[in-house]
Amino acid sequence: MMWGYWLALYLGTHCVARGLRASTIAAYRDTLTQFQRWHDARGSGGDPSAVTARQVLDYLQYLRTERDNGDAAINRTVVVLRSFYTAIAAMGHLDPRANPLAGFPRIRATPRKLPVTLSVEQVERLLARPPTDTILGLRDRALLVLLYGTGIRASECAGLRQGHVDLTERTIQVRGKGGRERVVPLNDQVVAALAVYCQARGPALPTAPFFRSRFGRALTRGAIFERVRTYGLRAHLGKPLSPHRLRHTFATHLVRLGVNPVTIRDLLGHKLLTSTQIYLHVTAQDLRLAADKHPIKHLLGTIEHLLPNARLPFQHVAGLRRYG
Repeated sequence: MMWGYWLALYLGTHCVARGLRASTIAAYRDTLTQFQRWHDARGSGGDPSAVTARQVLDYLQYLRTERDNGDAAINRTVVVLRSFYTAIAAMGHLDPRANPLAGFPRIRATPRKLPVTLSVEQVERLLARPPTDTILGLRDRALLVLLYGTGIRASECAGLRQGHVDLTERTIQVRGKGGRERVVPLNDQVVAALAVYCQARGPALPTAPFFRSRFGRALTRGAIFERVRTYGLRAHLGKPLSPHRLRHTFATHLVRLGVNPVTIRDLLGHKLLTSTQIYLHVTAQDLRLAADKHPIKHLLGTIEHLLPNARLPFQHVAGLRRYG
C-alpha cells in the first residue's frame, strides 16, 4: 500500500512538477516498480521506508549478475532511486536520516564511447536508397534528409507537426528533452526534400503530423527507427543505423568543417556544452591528415640523393685533424 502511494506521489507530483516528459516518467515508473518487485520477493515487506543501503547494493549486484545489466543501466537505477527517496523526504513523508541513498557511495561513471558515424560517401548511398516514384518513398527520403541535415532526435521528429515546419523561413520548431523548445534552421537541400514530400502528400492542417503513415497517422518514434534501420541495411553500410547515429554524424561532420562547438550545441539542443564535447573527437585518419600538414616537411631538406652509395662514419672523432 505504501509503495503505491509513494510511487503515485513521486511520479504524479514531483516528476510532473519538474516538467519531465511522459516517456521519462514511464521509464522512472518501470525502474521503481522493478525494484519494488525484487524487494517484495525477498520477503522484506511492503514498506519502502524500510529499505536499507545494503539492500540497494544487493539489488545492484542482482542487476549486474542476474540481469546482465551494464554500467550505464546500473547508474540510471541509482539516479532514479536517489531521486525517488530524496523527493519523498523533501515532501515530508520520510525522515531524511532514513533515506537509504543519503550516504550511498557514488557509482563510477561509465566511460563515454566515441560515437560511431557515417562517412560522407555512406550518407550519399543512404539518401539514394528511398524510391522517388511513390509518396512513401519521398516521405522516407525527406525523413532521412531531415535527420541528417538537422541532427534532431527521433522523438523530436515524431512530434513534428505541419505548423512547426516553415519552408519559407527555412526553419522547424521542435520540442526536445525537458520540454525545451528550439528553432532549427534548414539549408536549401533539406527545404527542397521537404517541399517535394509536401507537394506529393498534399496540404495538411497546422496540427496534423508532418510525417504520416500510409493510414494518415503520425509516424511514431519506433516507426522512424524502423525506417532508418531498413534503409541502412539496403545501403549496405556495414554497421547498424539509427536516428541517433545520424545525429552523431551530423555533429561530427560539422566539427570537421570547423563549426564552433557552441553553435553545434545549440543546433543539437544540448543544455550543457559538455554534452557536445563528445563530438570533438578525432579519428586515425584525422590524426594522419594533421601530421601530414605539419610545416616541418617544408623546413628540412634531404641528403639521400647526394650520397646514394656512400658509407658514412658512425661519428667524427674529436681532436683529429684532417689532411688533404
